[in-house]
Amino acid sequence: MADLLADRSVAVVHEWFSAVGGSENVFLAIAELIPHATRHVLWAEPDADSAGLRETWLARTPLSRSKALALPVMPLVWRTAGRPSPDVVISSSHAFAHTVKFGDPAQTRHLSYVHTPARYVWSPGFDGRGANPLLALPRALLQRADRWGGRHVHAYAANSVEVRDRIRRFWHRDAVVINPPVDVEYFGTAPDGDRDYLLGVGRWIPYKRFDLMIEVAAEAGMPLVLAGAGPDEASLRRQAGRHVRFEVRPSRERLRELYAGAAALLFPAHEDFGIVPVEAQAAGTPVVGLARGGLLETVVPGETGLLTESTDPRVHARLLGRLGDLDRALIRRHAEGFGHARFAEHMMRWINDAVR
Repeated sequence: MADLLADRSVAVVHEWFSAVGGSENVFLAIAELIPHATRHVLWAEPDADSAGLRETWLARTPLSRSKALALPVMPLVWRTAGRPSPDVVISSSHAFAHTVKFGDPAQTRHLSYVHTPARYVWSPGFDGRGANPLLALPRALLQRADRWGGRHVHAYAANSVEVRDRIRRFWHRDAVVINPPVDVEYFGTAPDGDRDYLLGVGRWIPYKRFDLMIEVAAEAGMPLVLAGAGPDEASLRRQAGRHVRFEVRPSRERLRELYAGAAALLFPAHEDFGIVPVEAQAAGTPVVGLARGGLLETVVPGETGLLTESTDPRVHARLLGRLGDLDRALIRRHAEGFGHARFAEHMMRWINDAVR
């Protein structure tokens, strides 16, 4: 299906590029579908592999060291990032990348795959970023710039039903839903471990609710492993008791082992989609989490995980008592529906339809 793009120039665009992240992996997966496409990012962080990436002028300024300070100028950057005029532009957007304008929209087709409209602009209550009342006016101005800046986009895709609904509510645009690719084949190959601990995986930041995971494990009287890294590490270590073990920046191989050895993945966050819960299910590990956002699409309650509307750790701990009712083989089969092949098929169909 990629033949429609074979003779067309294509640019694939992303926000800032970090070493590890779900959105970065999706950006690379899109780029790999179109090998001749040029790859553009605001800037690449020092520990990221920036080979083949074209950075904007923002990368040469001190603002590239602070996302918060760079945020207000990002719409401007994407309009002054150079003058390429490809036939097709595909943006991978969770902030303002969807506003990129390479070439005249009358000749260049602009498509945008959206991980979420910027949370700190549109939904600061989700994770606290941008929720300060003093930021109300700047946030309103950024909302106008964000909605106006995407008027030229010909087609939107959302990574989940949750995000599709936000696109409709905030930008007044429709989008097709294409779930992001998850390497279910890789995470499904590790042999089962002892299944004697609970697991939390991700960036250690407030909205991921690692603090609540610690409380759940303490309430349940079970060991907890927290795998990841982030600015909340010090506060989490102060909160954690002897039942909590930290695995800082585990390798991909180690992460696969952790999934396969866990009794359950704790995921009490309101996430846009959530790749981590799918990786866990690929390893046959059930998810115990919040019945909101992406988990409503990736977890089958009572079959591949246990969900609750409550954020009370006692409620989550009680759910753990029902893990024995779940079939790990069924959990693995469910996760197979989120693999790379399905993403590639749906993505290329959307791109070709939009370009055609």
